[in-house]
Order: sequence, then structure tokens, then C-alpha cells
Amino acid sequence: MHLQDSSGRSFHYLRLSVTDLCNFRCTYCLPEGYQRGLRSDPDMSPVEIERLVAAFSSMGFWKFRLTGGEPTTRSDIVEIAERVSRVAGVKRLAISTNGYRLKALVRPLLGAGVTAFNVSLDSLDREKFNRTTGTSKFEDVMSGIEEVLAAGTASIKLNAVLMRDVNDRPEDVHRFAEFVRERPISIRWIELMRTGENSELFQKHHVSATSLQRTFLESGWSRVARQSGDGPAVEFTHPSYRGRLGLIAPYGQGFCETCNRLRVSSAGGLRLCLFGSGEIPLREFLQSDGQKDQLVAAVHAALRMKLPTHLLHEGNYGITRNLSTIGG
Repeated sequence: MHLQDSSGRSFHYLRLSVTDLCNFRCTYCLPEGYQRGLRSDPDMSPVEIERLVAAFSSMGFWKFRLTGGEPTTRSDIVEIAERVSRVAGVKRLAISTNGYRLKALVRPLLGAGVTAFNVSLDSLDREKFNRTTGTSKFEDVMSGIEEVLAAGTASIKLNAVLMRDVNDRPEDVHRFAEFVRERPISIRWIELMRTGENSELFQKHHVSATSLQRTFLESGWSRVARQSGDGPAVEFTHPSYRGRLGLIAPYGQGFCETCNRLRVSSAGGLRLCLFGSGEIPLREFLQSDGQKDQLVAAVHAALRMKLPTHLLHEGNYGITRNLSTIGG
């Protein structure tokens, strides 16, 4: 049985941050770069992560995602993936990455049990990419994407944070669509979300995802019905394209009604919502294999406090300073 909350939503998907460190300086997240020393707790060890996943698996969770920060900044990321994938009940293991080390890590991660890659790619224009990410890693990211495709055994999705004057115009949509014409890739535009540190940028660049949906439909793309285990993305297909286009619209009506995920920070804090007002510490229950029942009880108790919806429409972004702290 899946874990359920008071709103009747079932949960089977855990997004697990393995670090809050990121080496990019994305304008919407860490424009000044990662600031060391803001957190005193070290990241969870591979053994702690394995125990955490085993506990959630025992509650019916079967889909897991390793996030950051940037998870591949950890030198032991392959070991972490291997430990997670071997836990009984884990059916899907994905990793979200900015892609800067992807080319070198694709084969080792596949060998460790990763079944899906999500890569941040806000623009296919090199100069826009460099300005948005504060790096010059465009070629590294693109070669990593091609390496995933060459391996041919894992799904791949590209995530673009939707921003006015960056990637919201019809010509931007067309360029991404042409990129997936012959590639089995899903491109998803994620509506820019307000956090504690991006107020000015949010006011300047936020644009509703509904405008992009009109562009899709007017170009002959058709909405795809949701499947079991799907996340919040609404996806579209076209008979002339191998890939898909998609939207993740957290400000859209009813967005939280299909929530099926929980989050855990790299220090072992349970987040009931990306924009929740606090964390429930779980790390004390990860110090031995015999503490699983205590951890399960703590999660069950915490879930009774999950709200029916986030409060973004009220300008309340909870404790999320930036998305690197919990992995988006």
C-alpha cells in the first residue's frame, strides 16, 4: 500500500538531495554562486542514504531521484546510485544534473542502476545558456546528452526554467522542438518559482506556462494522458517528432492535487512540500539498520501535517531560500 495523506493523495516517489553544493551560477537560483558555511551539517553518507531508501521502500515508494545542488559534485555519486538501486522495491532510479560531468559518468551511472536522466538546459543558444548559468559549459552539457542517447538504455528529459525573454518565445519553442524531432527526448519548461532570494528576478522574468501551451497546440502538438507514476509535467506529442514537449506549471489550477512525492534534504530533513515551512529531522533514525521502524513511524506522523496545497499564490515560499537547497 502507498503512503497516503489526509487529502487522500498516495505517495510513491522520493526526491533525495545528496548535496546542496552546486558549481553553476544560474540567475534564478545561485547568481552569486554557492555560499559555503551556511549549513553546518554534513551531507548524508552512502550508508545513511541506503538506510533511508530502504525505509521508504518499505512504505511502498518505488521511484527515487537523486538531486542536489548538483549531485555529481559528490565523488561517491556512483556508489550512492549503486546502493540505492540494489534496495528491494526500487523500480526506477533517476538523477537530476546540470550535465557538466555527464559524458564521463553516463556509463558508470547506468552500470550502477540509474534508469533516467534529467538534465538542466535552459536554452539551446550557447550565449543565452552561458548568461543564464554563469558558466561556459554548454558543449560539456550537450556532449553529455548525446552520450546518454548513444547508450540507448535510459530515458532522458531536459528541464528549462521558463523565463520571459530567455526561452518563452515561439522561436525558442521551435528550436527545442527541432532538437527532439529525431531524438527520443522530453523537453519540459518549468514555470519560474518565487524563492527567498529571487524576488527581483521573479518579478522581471516570470511568465505563465499557459502561453506556451497555446503555442504547442497551435503547432499541432497533442496533450498526452497521464500514466501511473508520472510527475507533475503535462506532456505533448506530435506525429512528426520522436521527442515530446512538456510543461510544469506550479501556479496552475489544481497543480497540487496529483502530488505523489516527498523530499529529503542532503542532511536528512524531510520536506512535505518543496515550499513547506519546515523540515522533520530523520537523520537520527539512520544510524543503524535497526531503526527503520522508528523512521517509518516518524514519516507517517509527519504526513498528517501535509497541507492540501502550496502557498505560492500568497507569496509564501516557506523556507526555500533557493532551489539548490532541496533540488527543485
